[in-house]
Amino acid sequence: MMTGNTLALEKTDRLAIVERLMERYNAHDADGYADMFAEHGSEAMYRGDVLREGREGVREGLRAMFAEFPRNHAEVRAQYVVGNNVVLHEVVRRAPEVEPFEVVSIYSFSGGDIERVEFVR
Repeated sequence: MMTGNTLALEKTDRLAIVERLMERYNAHDADGYADMFAEHGSEAMYRGDVLREGREGVREGLRAMFAEFPRNHAEVRAQYVVGNNVVLHEVVRRAPEVEPFEVVSIYSFSGGDIERVEFVR
């Protein structure tokens, strides 16, 4: 049986994982970011196309994106833990001269690794 404290700790752990992930994203650390994914993890549009498949696909996709947008940065406006998921509301700016866009990111987990991220835009 799970106690309330155990559940809260697990939620806190998942949130801490995503916070570390976002630090690596904003540092343009594609390797560190990808290493937080399960081997079979993926990034996808919400209920749609997979953008990056597998840990190596995530790594290569982010390297390409950071090369194309060297000043890319995401600001987390809100964060929630819902069940086994972490949900972020972000504002992403690709470059100072480009309009930012909003995105909601939904992170699901497999053990201590991120299994899937779905983006709502």
